[in-house]
Amino acid sequence: MDLAARVAQHEQWYHTLELGPGLVTPGWYDLRSLPARLPLRASLAGLRCLDVGTFDGFWAFEMERRGAAEVVAIDVVDPLAWDWPAGSQPSTVEAIARRKHGGAGFRLAAEALGSRARWEERSIHDLDPGELGTFDLVYVGSLLLHLRDPVGALAQAAAVCRGSLLVVDAIDLPLSLRAPRRALAGLDAVGRPWWWLPNVAALRRMVAAAGLTEAAPPRVVRMPAGAAHPRARPRPAALRSREVRRLMVGALWGEPHAAILARPRPGAQHVSR
Repeated sequence: MDLAARVAQHEQWYHTLELGPGLVTPGWYDLRSLPARLPLRASLAGLRCLDVGTFDGFWAFEMERRGAAEVVAIDVVDPLAWDWPAGSQPSTVEAIARRKHGGAGFRLAAEALGSRARWEERSIHDLDPGELGTFDLVYVGSLLLHLRDPVGALAQAAAVCRGSLLVVDAIDLPLSLRAPRRALAGLDAVGRPWWWLPNVAALRRMVAAAGLTEAAPPRVVRMPAGAAHPRARPRPAALRSREVRRLMVGALWGEPHAAILARPRPGAQHVSR
């Protein structure tokens, strides 16, 4: 089976990836314009990099493209190891688990790109410098909203960081505009692993509470929707739901995220989970 057929056969792509001339995966998100808007060095030559929550590998491959000497990409594909709130239905677990498809998207993309990035099934909570060593750049993207304890997760990521840690995560933009200095977050935690949606101030507080110091002012960016992102128009009654309105805005203009470049604070204590 040729590459184009294998790409088409893959059940669901999360990332839009250019795997060859004219061959682009139909991802839920198309992040190809995003790296230029982030505080990410143009050259990562000689650096050891970690992509946390890699999914199909967009950021791991981008690090490699920028010259990283070594890239490690981690993710958790076993749905039972995710942070599910009590009362979640087995059918929901199964439906969301199909999106990761056991990491098959990463493996197929890595093969097509000739990537040397090393994929490993590991949770952010299990990052251990004694096992993995430390990294010059740690990228944590679109992950904290899925975690019960985002501060503890960031602290664990900081423990393996010897250089910079770039957090790019979902934010509540209206709440950020209404309360730019007060740390506030919405809590979902109903039937799926969607937990905290902070404003920018709360995301900054999470970073500081994890033992990290900001190296640059936060940037608000939008996560552009890809070709496979649902764009159906809901019934008028459904528009009363704040979540439905948020998803519609995300599909049209991209989901709002904040990017924070930080470094481990000297002397900060990191407590394992």
